[in-house]
Amino acid sequence: MTELTIRDAATTDIPALHGLIESAYRGEASRAGWTTEADLLGGQRTDPDGLADILADPKQLLLTAWRGDDLVGCVLIADRGEGVGYFGMLSVSPTLQGGGLGRRLVEAAHATLAERFGARRVRISVFPQRDTLIAWYERLGYAGTGETLPFPYDDPRFGLPLRDDLHFIVMECALD
Repeated sequence: MTELTIRDAATTDIPALHGLIESAYRGEASRAGWTTEADLLGGQRTDPDGLADILADPKQLLLTAWRGDDLVGCVLIADRGEGVGYFGMLSVSPTLQGGGLGRRLVEAAHATLAERFGARRVRISVFPQRDTLIAWYERLGYAGTGETLPFPYDDPRFGLPLRDDLHFIVMECALD
């Protein structure tokens, strides 16, 4: 098996990033893995312009995981200030999920957040309907904060809701 390389995304990676993220979260292809949101949302998870905005923002970046020339995973990280980092959009190719790549990307996200942004703790937001995903994050050291965030129902760039009870719970993990 080809060695895994994790590096910052470049603008030339946007087409591959867009395809990977959509395949991990939306549509029938996403059902091959366990991170699908296809029962919660239709439409897109992101778009090329949104990815370009992330890459242009000095307080955010996308880490990418490559096996040779194949993009197999990515994660968004962001500086929220005051020692708080954030990660989201954790994406692993659906056919590779369950093999430890997601965990490696989370570890890389934690290290990069601490190194580049001075983060001492990391926050994530998760749909409460995603019990299996929440349990996975708990095994990685995350705990619920009791906070919730609204789902942006009025912005189709984040997907087309298939139910009316969507929101996010906030989870947090201290960095060593």
